[in-house]
Amino acid sequence: MTDASQQAAATPQSEPGDKIAVAIRSRLTFNLDVDVVVVGGGLAGLTVARETARMGATVAVLEARHIGWNASGHHLGGVMPGFGTSITDLIARVGIEDARELWNLSKEGANYVRAASREDLIPGITLREGALEVSNVDSGDQLVGRLQMLNEDFQTEVEGWQADRVREELGTRRYFHGVYYPGAFQIDPRKYARGLADLARREGVRIFEDTPVISIDPSGIRKRVMTPSARLRASHIVLAGNVHLGTPLPRLADTLVPVWRHAAVTEPLGSRLLELMPFRGVVSDTDGIDQFRVFDGDRLMWSSPETAWDLKPARFTAAIQRRIATVLPKLGKVAIADTWSGVFGQTVHGMPQIGQLRPGLWVASGFGRQGLNTTAMGGLVVARGMLWGDDRWKLFSPFELVWAGGSSGRVVTQAILSWSRAMAAGAGALARYREGVRLKERQREIRLANANRQVRARVAQRQNAGPGRNPPPSEPVRSPPPGATDGNAA
Repeated sequence: MTDASQQAAATPQSEPGDKIAVAIRSRLTFNLDVDVVVVGGGLAGLTVARETARMGATVAVLEARHIGWNASGHHLGGVMPGFGTSITDLIARVGIEDARELWNLSKEGANYVRAASREDLIPGITLREGALEVSNVDSGDQLVGRLQMLNEDFQTEVEGWQADRVREELGTRRYFHGVYYPGAFQIDPRKYARGLADLARREGVRIFEDTPVISIDPSGIRKRVMTPSARLRASHIVLAGNVHLGTPLPRLADTLVPVWRHAAVTEPLGSRLLELMPFRGVVSDTDGIDQFRVFDGDRLMWSSPETAWDLKPARFTAAIQRRIATVLPKLGKVAIADTWSGVFGQTVHGMPQIGQLRPGLWVASGFGRQGLNTTAMGGLVVARGMLWGDDRWKLFSPFELVWAGGSSGRVVTQAILSWSRAMAAGAGALARYREGVRLKERQREIRLANANRQVRARVAQRQNAGPGRNPPPSEPVRSPPPGATDGNAA
């Protein structure tokens, strides 16, 4: 896992309200002239549309299917600062000063989502506080350095949790130390996507669903966009369609690797889940293998396997069951209520694609593995760049468009995904084995010290005891309870 919570497909397919959303779709059937055309009705595109409309522009959003139909509506809903690459890699690429600027933008994105996720703006959004990133290996020294960097250099509120606390809060001995983000939160992603669309409409944005884009002509002052039944003209075009921009702009779509994240939600587990796992925030491991949270009071929402190919979600039901049983063995095998998948676009360099490709043609894409906060950040940066001349989008210039390798790139990605999971499993097993060896050694040393103390006490008693006196009993050294750890401080 990186500094950003790694988002994944994690929302049931059949959510109440889906039929209503389908029924009110509006398809574009007439020609239209506007200031801004946004291609893609996901979270980034909706944020661009809402903000440019608030600045006084006329805006149209073109969505090939419906709002939040794919990646934007299929993730855990965790919101925290950061990107899909680690802070150390970010600093190595752009330097400490630009890394701070980028990090501040990511925090601004998180604040934007929080501000929009109020009950008076989006009823029923149900914001929950807290996110916990846990380690599969014992890396206390690295954790201390990271906490210092986040607190001192990037002014981000974080807490280091010792292994004992992590295990108590999650009801599992699988993890070691953790980083807790008290300012992070989680929301219902589909409600947020639909709510954001409603907020955009209130600002005058015209949203057209079931309206795929056939071609784009970005030349001239007034650019042209063609759909099956209408033509649009605009001063600015924003490409926010992620991996689904293949038809109008295949070269841009080829810079993203499509990755499918598979997830499931369990049947109600009752009080045993609440007793086992008191933590109520979103949990993710440092290797990006598992992300999970308590859902709907007493159910688990679990996101785990990733593939570079579109496979039937039902194939992963048993795999997710095994992952839950492996991480939370006290729950055992749980019944799965639903399994589903969502695809996101992953960039080669691990950062989003944000900026101006040519005058009047903008991109806000590549948010796979970036975190929900970056969709809001990307929307803000593009909107301000278009209409205010804010040039902070240039901070993303070092992360240029890189060809993702086509079919060969997907094969390589699948190999990397499989290799990463195997390496993470091996490293975690080795760390737990070493912990067990240390515990046994400590117990052996305590037993030896106890035996030596008892021998010395008996010798002293025989030397000091007078006739007819009973020597006082010696006090043994207490052994640690079964399963105790050193509890290395973070």
